[in-house]
Amino acid sequence: MTPVSRQGRTGTRSSPVISLRGAALSYGDRTVWRGVDLDVRPGEFLAVLGPNGSGKTSFVRALLGRQPLSAGTLTVLGRPPRAAGPDIGYVPQQAALSAQAMLRARDLVRFGIDGHRFGPRLRTAAVRRRVDEILEAVGASAYADVPLALLSGGERRRVRIGQALATDPRVLLCDEPLLSLDLHHQRAVTELIDARRRSHDTAVVFVTHEINPVLDLVDRVLYLAGGGHRIGTPEEVLTSESLSRLYGTRVDVVRVHGRVVVVGAPDEPIAPAPPHHAHEIDGVRS
Repeated sequence: MTPVSRQGRTGTRSSPVISLRGAALSYGDRTVWRGVDLDVRPGEFLAVLGPNGSGKTSFVRALLGRQPLSAGTLTVLGRPPRAAGPDIGYVPQQAALSAQAMLRARDLVRFGIDGHRFGPRLRTAAVRRRVDEILEAVGASAYADVPLALLSGGERRRVRIGQALATDPRVLLCDEPLLSLDLHHQRAVTELIDARRRSHDTAVVFVTHEINPVLDLVDRVLYLAGGGHRIGTPEEVLTSESLSRLYGTRVDVVRVHGRVVVVGAPDEPIAPAPPHHAHEIDGVRS
């Protein structure tokens, strides 16, 4: 993937598609995050990072209108989140298939087109063509008629992305889309999402426990931890000074062969490979 200039990729004059002011989220007496002031603009790639329990998934749920804020304001495309409807595409965490196990890949994509409608679905040639176009765009045509239960994790991810893109959304929310994927499928998934952002100026909010596969694509980072947060470019946020202030304890950030490695962040799982108990930015699911 070829890096693109972060400064030239998103116009500062364009109206934000996501806007938060003084946003806070609490569960009872526990504040998950607070004081978030953030504008996300068309074509911007925002990575949401943080340790387990920091509220990354809750942030996505708030953008979807499924989790009300405890304080502050949030608009998506100038409207309350739920009113944005099909203008938001959503790639959820990989979950058990359950009732969807025997659905074909094309069925899931079709739900992205007309699943929000009540009553019988329209069986038109135009809808079928649209489904085929989406499957081709995400590289899933070869298994369009295969039940989801028989697809690999990477193949299901492609289909989920196709479903999210079916309504031609202006905002794409991705909750841990790389979870449990090998490096080959991680690269394929990130390239699909980045291609959509480039071709349609779609804003991407990308929750991840692993920043390195998308580091060259990210415009800004929202790092959540301990009820606080940091917002800025990767170069601004992913530093020893920035994360030490956020965690309230000494945290070291180093770069090893182009990869970001964090040493000593509380509540972060430790990866066995790097020396000195170092670990890559990692937060598991929140």
